[in-house]
Amino acid sequence: MLSIDLRGKRAFVAGVADDGGFGFAIAKALAEAGASICLGTWPPALGIFQTMLARGKFDASLTLASGEKLAFEKVYPLDAEYDRLDDVPAEVRASRRYRECGDFTIHGVAAQVRADFGDGGVDIVVHSLANGPEVKKPLVETSRKGYLAALSASAYSLTSMVAAFAPVMRRGGAFLSLSYMAAERVVPGYGGGMSSAKAALESDTRTLAYEAGRAWGHRVNVISAGAFASRAASAIGFIDQMIDYTSRNAPLPEPITAADVGATAAFLCSPLAAAITGATVYVDKGYSIMGVAVDREAATPPS
Repeated sequence: MLSIDLRGKRAFVAGVADDGGFGFAIAKALAEAGASICLGTWPPALGIFQTMLARGKFDASLTLASGEKLAFEKVYPLDAEYDRLDDVPAEVRASRRYRECGDFTIHGVAAQVRADFGDGGVDIVVHSLANGPEVKKPLVETSRKGYLAALSASAYSLTSMVAAFAPVMRRGGAFLSLSYMAAERVVPGYGGGMSSAKAALESDTRTLAYEAGRAWGHRVNVISAGAFASRAASAIGFIDQMIDYTSRNAPLPEPITAADVGATAAFLCSPLAAAITGATVYVDKGYSIMGVAVDREAATPPS
């Protein structure tokens, strides 16, 4: 029987602060396949997340198919907008939400993971990170600062994570990130430079796959997920309409689930996908293949 087997592997999943998004679903799927899981959580959300974990608020979501409860090995404070501690403004380091977090930068967390688990102590790194401070603005109204902030947090952070984590991973590791169809098609309302950031993320995936593959034997892939009402997506304000529209026009007319993305992630990070790298894999019920909307009579081809 062919199955996904990640026993003996350790995954670091960056960008988990609740149990409702793709990052959590990926962490759970990797755990179902046998991997041990560490998380990287944004410092301002860390306290609430840890409190919810301690109070059992996520227990139902953490329950695995075996009936056991997923327990995270470690939860690291991580702010992926910063590469090294010297990059962090003094007022941020001194703020209440950061001052007890130690080195919460990308290279700082990679160093801590290495100290905790040794060289080769991590096999899988998942980048479930995105932020666009002006995402509700049309691109033409986006400021330079907002545009560059979106690229920094949502795209460059993957490059930085590969640079920091690749040398401390066991050879033949896997990196995975999350994109969206706006990387290649116009999605009105998804603004603030986020479409550009996702396009950069997909382009960087291909280049990083070459560089990380030649240097360390690591693979780098990205999932382009369909519309899903995560907390972050819901904040944009039109996600319900996007889910309805894509469901009416996709070959498989049901909304995607976070578990759909988690299962694909587990495959891509497993030995079963050992020959797949630099790929953008669509998990969207086939919506991305459609060239004409079919939810209107005028658009329905004759039988």
